Amino acid sequence: MSRSSEGDVKQIAANRKALHDYIIEATYEAGIALTGTEIKSVRLGRVNLRDGYVQVKGAEAWLMNVHISPYEFGNRENHEPKRDRRLLLHHQEIRKLQSKVAERGWTIVPLRMYLKAGRAKVEIALARGKRLYDKRDSVAERDMDRELQRAIKDWHQDG
Repeated sequence: MSRSSEGDVKQIAANRKALHDYIIEATYEAGIALTGTEIKSVRLGRVNLRDGYVQVKGAEAWLMNVHISPYEFGNRENHEPKRDRRLLLHHQEIRKLQSKVAERGWTIVPLRMYLKAGRAKVEIALARGKRLYDKRDSVAERDMDRELQRAIKDWHQDG
């Protein structure tokens, strides 16, 4: 039986809403402490990161409000879908995140969940909320890029 390589990454869930609502400053990779039925549901892709956030309590980081559906073949020992889950980060990373959140008023949001070498990982981001005009600027910029790509494509087809 062969082990999966280190670069073997399977994306489970993504939080596209976070990219729309926040300006991402820095990203971190964190492991998650999961129960048996939770990891089985994660492997089936039954995860919703949309309303999730990370909270630092003491010397630990916790993933809050992330929905992992109950394992359909589980028994009465099945997990609570929205329970708080401990993130596995180094202490200096947790201290750095906590200081940025405290001094600048930023937040920590999960961007995506994936399996890396068979282990569940979460990419979390240090982010600050976009104002309404930032969101409008992002939409306008995306539309301009789309128009530019369309024009280049048309130009190449005509030429």
